[in-house]
Amino acid sequence: MSFKKPDYLGRVLDSHRMNHIDSLIDKFKIKRTEIKEKLEHEYGDKIYSPFNSGSWKKYTAINSKFDLDIVIPFKRNSFSTIVDMFDNLYEFLREEYKGLAHVRPQKVSIGIEFYADEDGDKIQIDVVPGRELSQDDFLVTNKLNLNINTYDGNYIQTNIEEQIKNIKGKSDAREIIRLLKIWKQQQNKDIKSFFMELIVIKAFDNKIITGNLWEKLKIVLEYISEEVTKDRFTLIDPGNSNNDVGTSLSSFQKQSLKNSIEYILDDVERKDENLKNHFNQNEKFKVEEKANESNSSGYKVGDTSKAIIPPSNQFG
Repeated sequence: MSFKKPDYLGRVLDSHRMNHIDSLIDKFKIKRTEIKEKLEHEYGDKIYSPFNSGSWKKYTAINSKFDLDIVIPFKRNSFSTIVDMFDNLYEFLREEYKGLAHVRPQKVSIGIEFYADEDGDKIQIDVVPGRELSQDDFLVTNKLNLNINTYDGNYIQTNIEEQIKNIKGKSDAREIIRLLKIWKQQQNKDIKSFFMELIVIKAFDNKIITGNLWEKLKIVLEYISEEVTKDRFTLIDPGNSNNDVGTSLSSFQKQSLKNSIEYILDDVERKDENLKNHFNQNEKFKVEEKANESNSSGYKVGDTSKAIIPPSNQFG
């Protein structure tokens, strides 16, 4: 049986679908709800309702590595400084989950990793605190200032709702984003997922991307290779036009990314089956090859744009 690149990539995506791990996701959701309730009880009228964010909300999560994100919007007068807000939340969560989880400050969030349960599962939740720009502004603009945890008072403005809207309805782009997240995890690439998300969307905005799954991926990879090292290359955060996510990679890292992408393209050009060197199935949920899988649009293994979650849940 000849190796068919789009069918193979379909199996890779299928093996990384989130609905393979429904019971684990239920555990994550229970903890997420618990944390939200604790935050609402502790901070009361100092905050607006916490909401869900991250790859889970954007439909780009993969089951081999994920967490759930909670954004907690603080009102402008809740704390005198953004650093105080961040530190207070960290101390609250650290005390609340003492002996139950490892709580650590991260760049703009606080990570909670619960110790393994009786099934050996470790639940990971990231809590992102943000403060509205001015009193009652969040209700109108959805804008927040996030503390950058460098203890010098630096912060960055964002609009998480706009970031989510930026990817809404872009099922083809989400498939490619998930493939590149699988690649970067398996190859241990130190690249932000948000960077990969934005560069894929930019490729779809600037190129005509059609065909089967491999053909779409190939066009995106070629776009990244051609553009990422250019002097004027930018990736503007849809939540903040002054934030160029492209600068999150150094010139050396961009060149390294370009080299890695070119290696993928050259390797697959030499032999179709070399695609397996760069995109692997999740062995826990491996999908076996079937005869006559292909159709004109790509593959029949699983419609990953729709089957990532059970329809009744809809991430939220």
